[in-house]
Amino acid sequence: MSAAEDRAEDGWRNSLPVSVRPYVEASPLAAFFLGMSSAFPYALIGATLTTRLAQDGITKSVVTAFALTFLAYNFKFLWAPIIDNVKLPVIGRFGQRRSWLWLISLMVILAVIFLGIVDPSQTLSSVVVAAITLGVAGATLDIIIDAYRIELLEPHQLGTGSGMHQYGWRIGAATTSALALILASRFDWAFAYIVCSIFALPAILVSVFIGEPKRHIEPVVSKGLSHALIDYFSPLSEFIKRQGAWVVLFFVLIHKIGDTLANLTLRLLFDDLGFSNEEIAFYDVGFGFIAFLAGIFIGGIMYTRMGLKHSVLISLILMAVSNFSFAALALAGHSNWGMAGAVGFENFASGIGGVTVVAYLSALCNLRFTATQYALLSALASIAGRFLTGATGGGLIESMGYVNFYLLTTLVAFPGVLLFWYMIRSGLADVSLGNAATKE
Repeated sequence: MSAAEDRAEDGWRNSLPVSVRPYVEASPLAAFFLGMSSAFPYALIGATLTTRLAQDGITKSVVTAFALTFLAYNFKFLWAPIIDNVKLPVIGRFGQRRSWLWLISLMVILAVIFLGIVDPSQTLSSVVVAAITLGVAGATLDIIIDAYRIELLEPHQLGTGSGMHQYGWRIGAATTSALALILASRFDWAFAYIVCSIFALPAILVSVFIGEPKRHIEPVVSKGLSHALIDYFSPLSEFIKRQGAWVVLFFVLIHKIGDTLANLTLRLLFDDLGFSNEEIAFYDVGFGFIAFLAGIFIGGIMYTRMGLKHSVLISLILMAVSNFSFAALALAGHSNWGMAGAVGFENFASGIGGVTVVAYLSALCNLRFTATQYALLSALASIAGRFLTGATGGGLIESMGYVNFYLLTTLVAFPGVLLFWYMIRSGLADVSLGNAATKE
């Protein structure tokens, strides 16, 4: 880009409010489009597939069993080292991240088309294979996109870049789901899935026009099986050698337990309080979505003005306190204003946390092992809450009631807050960061 073009580009950016300018820089904008492509496979094997199977008369027990396809997203760290270490033949010369992104994007497109053309009413086993294939391909695309995003963003852009990625993810998921439903009603599911495969294009175009991330560190070619095994475990061994690594890993494990316990049981609360589908759609889905987007914007501003550590701490406090609002709603009973307030507060806090905490997890990565370390950290952040919800959530609600349950989730959230406060005071929050948080 010429100097004149640089000045012209800076000129229109400088005409925007100061708080908006970081969001329209090239790298955060790229993170937005990467988020759109990251979301669409998840959406197509989630609510969209559930709707399709239900409309084809598949039993509820079978429909809910398809949720197991999401396990690929929890265990993606197992094959993430391949993305970090294996250089692809022929297209590998275009860069480690770009070549893998192009290959896996093609696999995702083919998996989406495969899932679209199989008929659940005729060959349910083929739908299972197609859904698992898309789940694995989508999770692998997630690995690559997260690594590309972290390596593309400069340290000062991690907050706004994470926010833009969250914007893209939410908009991509919502657009994919809505488009699939509309096209399926006017044409058929096969056509709907085939058209939705175009959502792979934003990430592909980003990689073409932006190029290989400048901060990416190329892998060293392994020589022999022993070196390959060392390379496989190197991301974990590098991390645990850092000062305070086990404390950091424990924080990552526990910080979302209370939030996950609360969020995965909300629909049970709404149903038992007698909210209609229309009320849930308007307040939980519609109003909550707007509040989440607002939270993302505020989270980016907080990160820029307060820095990484303090913005994370405040977001953790807000996410913990937001669970208390559902205890208040359970106590108040059926109240549209109460539901709007509780859902709005929770989504607003989650939006802020979606920026600051994701930026923190990104900053923990070593740029040599970005794909593997972020895949491991993101999986660790969700697995405990999901396991406890599945194992104890319903039983706790039945034994203690909704009010006490949501008070408990508030209490459970605070050990993570206190631990991060300790990490700030002791300096562990600084010394444990990877070189993704430093200017290369």
